[in-house]
Amino acid sequence: MAKRKRDKTLTIRVTEKEKQYIQKRADKADLSVTDYMVRLSNETPIYIPVNMQPFLLEFKRIGNNINQLTQKVNVKVFRSYNFEEFISVINKLNDRIGEIARRD
Repeated sequence: MAKRKRDKTLTIRVTEKEKQYIQKRADKADLSVTDYMVRLSNETPIYIPVNMQPFLLEFKRIGNNINQLTQKVNVKVFRSYNFEEFISVINKLNDRIGEIARRD
């Protein structure tokens, strides 16, 4: 890495154990702690998750609906219902949420 003037300070708080671990890793990499931390922060991808709150809220609503339907079936308000299409839609929604959550 090219030499450059580092004239800004960044202070972080760590435990003694974390400090020793970072120092040991920097030594092993033959780097100063500063170089080690800068390199680590530049090379480590950070994944920011998609805001899943709207999806989770919708799943909660769906869960409430399923509970209501189950209660009605149990008290024999209606005898049967074909839930295959319903289950298929839920599975597709679940798969889609998984795809969104796995995005970088």
